[in-house]
Amino acid sequence: MIRQPNAILGNRELLITMGKKAEIFGFFYPGRDFAQHIEESQACLHDGKRLIWSNDHEWQVTQSYIEDTHVVITRLSRTDGLSMNILDITHPTLPILVRNYRISASEGFRGKFFYYSKFQAGETLKKNSAFCDPDSGILVHYRRNYHLGLTSKPMFGEWQIGRALDSDIWTNALHDMQDGQLQNKREEIGQLNSALGWELDIGPGSIKEITIFIGAAPTREMLYSKMKAISDETVERRVQKEYEDQTSWLSQKKAITLPQLTDKSHEDLINAFNRSLLTLSLLNDPKEGSFVAAPEFDHDFELSGGYGYCWNRDAAETVVALLNAGYPDYCLRFFRWCRKTQMSDGSWFQRYWLDGSLGSSWGNFSFSTQIDETGSTLFAMDRYYQSLEPSLRTAFLNEIWPSVLPAAEYLMRRSVGGLHEPCTCLWESYKGIFTYTNAAIYGGLAGAANMASGYNEKELANRWLERARLIKEATIREFWLPEGYFARGRVDGRLDPEIDASILGAFMPFGMLNADDETEREMILSTIRTIEKKLAVHVNGHEGIKRYETDNYIEGNPWVVTTLWVSKALLEIAGSARRKGDEQECRKMVEEALEYINWTLRGTTSTGLLPEQVNKDTGKPAWAIPLSWSCALMIDNILMLDSLQ
Repeated sequence: MIRQPNAILGNRELLITMGKKAEIFGFFYPGRDFAQHIEESQACLHDGKRLIWSNDHEWQVTQSYIEDTHVVITRLSRTDGLSMNILDITHPTLPILVRNYRISASEGFRGKFFYYSKFQAGETLKKNSAFCDPDSGILVHYRRNYHLGLTSKPMFGEWQIGRALDSDIWTNALHDMQDGQLQNKREEIGQLNSALGWELDIGPGSIKEITIFIGAAPTREMLYSKMKAISDETVERRVQKEYEDQTSWLSQKKAITLPQLTDKSHEDLINAFNRSLLTLSLLNDPKEGSFVAAPEFDHDFELSGGYGYCWNRDAAETVVALLNAGYPDYCLRFFRWCRKTQMSDGSWFQRYWLDGSLGSSWGNFSFSTQIDETGSTLFAMDRYYQSLEPSLRTAFLNEIWPSVLPAAEYLMRRSVGGLHEPCTCLWESYKGIFTYTNAAIYGGLAGAANMASGYNEKELANRWLERARLIKEATIREFWLPEGYFARGRVDGRLDPEIDASILGAFMPFGMLNADDETEREMILSTIRTIEKKLAVHVNGHEGIKRYETDNYIEGNPWVVTTLWVSKALLEIAGSARRKGDEQECRKMVEEALEYINWTLRGTTSTGLLPEQVNKDTGKPAWAIPLSWSCALMIDNILMLDSLQ
């Protein structure tokens, strides 16, 4: 089942995704990628006649974060005066989600509050076990080394462990809730669900508060210990602690002022900057250093190959953005992960699980791999190297050189004639030779050459730099078209002139073209204008940019990444114009870029999460939510915009 989240939250061991009405979509423990233990988990009320689920269409809903935190506030209200306010927060150190419900009714309410769950411990519904221990006040689902538990405050008064099968409706917790009375069955095995229940008697204008705790541990004993360790600390104190922790972390960021913007635009961009940073902190594995591209939402690969993996290309751009924003430690942890995951031939695989295991892939052969992953990684390593104080560079090179050397030599072997050997494009859509991949190889070899110079490997540096220049010459010679843009590349042995937004890679981030060179600047501008003309999709009051002309993936929506590539390219051009003293041109480019940036902000979730795509018909966020690559580009765009104010 495909369920796209509206909010995420978590801590070092948990990543949780939820819908607009606080339904839990994903409960990832102990990693951001595996395992996802919940198929369904939400609250409902029983008014004496029927169940009123928290995701019923009758509720009016607003959902947002408490500013600069991972705390999610969901407010549900109905026309009959019934309301349910839900506050979701993760424990600061334990793998426990705290769900605080406050129910009120203007006319009063008498009935039941139920909390229903369908766990899939270890990412499978089969061979699960569950029990309720009312003496300890805990309900547990478990399979092998995954134990998931629920407890509450006040303690639940009734419960049901049932088999989630239509053929077993007499014990099925979902059916058992319908008459407003749970059977208190204490244990079961198989495909299971469960429910907890409380009596509700709410007077007019009064509030009933119930807090649910959902925790995880590898053993039963550890689960009991962790759930008992939850103190009597108030929800308000937990929120205050979360705010203090996150604002302290955000205080490390590079200061953003944006002095020339209006108050509203300034506030929107600062919020987007902070939310993108906070989102990336949740998508990063704090132990391994890798990043999940997006929380997995297409678990069965129904319409995609899945997103719950780490791609070197996406992560390389992400750590450079975090470096630029004032968080260099993410670079070092990621590059150490890269050392561990590098293939024997010097390259990196299509994608990985966060622990470094090979991800499921269609890039298992030399012709189907993505060479740009290796180029992007070397390029990012050099960006980090250049940011270091001279006294720290030697130590970094000593550590990373065993990865730099084989990676650069791999790129050399795959680009003997100046253009790379056939492989898969960055979109995983075509096999051939591509402008973007050549640019990534150029950036990787130029970066490796710079590091080689610092490592006193002058001969290697000259050899790698000479190849980078040859790649640039060959790419321009073979792929620059008289119409004023780069071809996508060569597919099936023939030149492919279809407009593809990835041709901007020739300019940024890899710097194969230089905006300070007049001829190349005109090439860059012509490329930008061609992309705008051919790939623009008007929605939400401006144009977003789709990937390529015939793109039909998820209906061919415009992407946040490609749109922010255009804005970033415009800001690079603006910086070049300022260096030449052309302030009018600089301001013009900045204004154009700002329109694209604001367009992406209009396509976020209500909580401010940046998606992969924006629906071309509705203007709503689409497909992978949130996407780490989108967040990284938003950070870089705002930093560049600020530098040009």
